[in-house]
Amino acid sequence: MKLSALCIAGLVLALAGCGGSQPSEAVIQARASTAVYRIGPLDNLEIFIWRMPELSRGVTVRPDGRISVPLIDDLVATGKTPTQLARDIEAQLMKYVQDPTVTVIVGGFHGPFNQQVRIVGEASDPQAIPYQANMTVLDVMIAVHGLTKFAAGNRAEIVRTINGKEAVIPVRIDDLIKDGQIEANMAVEPGDILIIPQAWF
Repeated sequence: MKLSALCIAGLVLALAGCGGSQPSEAVIQARASTAVYRIGPLDNLEIFIWRMPELSRGVTVRPDGRISVPLIDDLVATGKTPTQLARDIEAQLMKYVQDPTVTVIVGGFHGPFNQQVRIVGEASDPQAIPYQANMTVLDVMIAVHGLTKFAAGNRAEIVRTINGKEAVIPVRIDDLIKDGQIEANMAVEPGDILIIPQAWF
């Protein structure tokens, strides 16, 4: 039976009450300190140049990872933080403008490909989603609207690159979303591929 997003959301609320399920403050802070958003293809950017509305505008990062703005052609945006991109734009504009001040605001988040989490196989809505700080398997299941009726959730696997080598990590999705076993709610990392196989009949 297809698991609806509403059912999964209810499970999230139920699990939130389990005191032992919450990560420690130190873990949260450590994850947050490394969770720096980097711009990816198709991200929507608002580029604001102080006191120069004629140069300020919204742009979309092209599939090749570059943007074009007034006075600047083909500036690489992918893989940079908004602040890094703002400084790069300032450096380019200094050829034409005295002391430019640039702010870059990101909307329509996609992120670079190596920062996305990909879900393939028997998810209701297989897709690639942007990684978010403290993301878990349950968050991923909410994003893809659960499993299909053909899924073998307890045979799912995460393929993760660790020190340049691929590692395969078993995931017990059925135990998590059907039986509420919070210990099965493992963390995901940027670049993870979650593979959900079909059940054997």
